[in-house]
Amino acid sequence: MTWPTRVVRSGSGAPVVLVHGVGLDLGMWDELARELGNEFELIRYDMLGHGGTPLPAGEAGLDRYVAQLGDVLREQGLRQPAVVGYSMGGLVAGRFAARHPGEVGKLVLMSTVFRRTEAERLAVRARLEQAEGGDGAASAQASVARWFSPAFVEAAPGRVEAIRQRLLANRREDFLAAYRIFAGADGVLPEAAPQILCPTLVMTGDQDTGSTPRMAEELARSIPHAALRIVPGQKHMLPVEGVTAAAAALREFLGSGGTRRAA
Repeated sequence: MTWPTRVVRSGSGAPVVLVHGVGLDLGMWDELARELGNEFELIRYDMLGHGGTPLPAGEAGLDRYVAQLGDVLREQGLRQPAVVGYSMGGLVAGRFAARHPGEVGKLVLMSTVFRRTEAERLAVRARLEQAEGGDGAASAQASVARWFSPAFVEAAPGRVEAIRQRLLANRREDFLAAYRIFAGADGVLPEAAPQILCPTLVMTGDQDTGSTPRMAEELARSIPHAALRIVPGQKHMLPVEGVTAAAAALREFLGSGGTRRAA
């Protein structure tokens, strides 16, 4: 593999590759792994500059993350797996599926941005400027406030704190490199969506202010073979706070076939 990517495989069944969001790592999928580990083999990895995977020197661009996904599929011996991309991972997975139509069996774009409005673009740029200004604690706290409902923060403070600590543990330069891509990637999926030919599920929470239901609806309409799922009562962290609903949607969409391991 071009870069030493940290990969964890668990469970049994048809393979499903999980691509996390900016500032997180493969640990964000822990709840989903417990829910689906008896039905699917889950292949989780750390994106470049996240968790246990370094970001190589040089200019960082989305295509580096897209190439990394291809490397993971080849190194892990996967042929046409299902791929689930969350938030920035959705941008990576969507562009990969568009450029390599024969290499993805089914695609899930979860909590993924699409055609931000001007107000939404200004909001994400303001968050980027806060992070660039060096106030990491305030930036991390603002993130968990956007991502989780107050009820979940009260019910599962340890899990929310673990996510906050994960954000604080990022190497600042690597996090900012990824966040700049995420903040400026409005054209990625509008360009890629019509070229995504595999069956696709687009899903988000009905209270997600960053990857809104309006975005999900427009994204699903732009992909030739897409289904849409808006999850009631959920904000951005569907795989954690909304894991029961997310697992049910994945179970229904992925079924037990359509993916296979390379011989």
